[in-house]
Amino acid sequence: MIVLAKLGGDSHPSLMARQELDREDLLRDATALVERIELAPTEAELGDHILIGFRSDGAMSIYFGADAAYHFNPKGQLRRAFCDGLLVKAENRRLVSMQRIRQGSEVQLLRHRMLDEEQAEFLAAMLRRLRDLVQMHGKHALVTVGQVPADADVLSQAMRWLAHCDEVQIAKSPHAR
Repeated sequence: MIVLAKLGGDSHPSLMARQELDREDLLRDATALVERIELAPTEAELGDHILIGFRSDGAMSIYFGADAAYHFNPKGQLRRAFCDGLLVKAENRRLVSMQRIRQGSEVQLLRHRMLDEEQAEFLAAMLRRLRDLVQMHGKHALVTVGQVPADADVLSQAMRWLAHCDEVQIAKSPHAR
């Protein structure tokens, strides 16, 4: 089922506006992630900067440059994502994608409940990206750009979390709680 939802123009703060922020400011601005680290590949052809962060309840978020972001709840279940220009959210343990369509001062969201095959492809692509991150770390192909707080061991915490990431379950809802 496809549903169009309208978001107001400039007067309506929304997730859409937050997703469009320049990703280079995440280390400074993503204050909901109380522990966060920004990494850069040692070679430019290996990709963009990566930001990994944890909320106070242990929920993790990973941003791969401006292209993709994955947000998990404290149980490690995928609750939200932004990938290939689509917003993706969990609804009753299924993924729903929303495509932005700009018309003047309005943004419309084209809503699509992913079919089983689409959902499986999305999750497989996400897991490949997460495994690539672990491999890059193992090959010492990442350097730390910055970290908040400076004395936290965010990278080890993230790698422990990712080591158990062979399969990802979908959360019941997109909310952080």
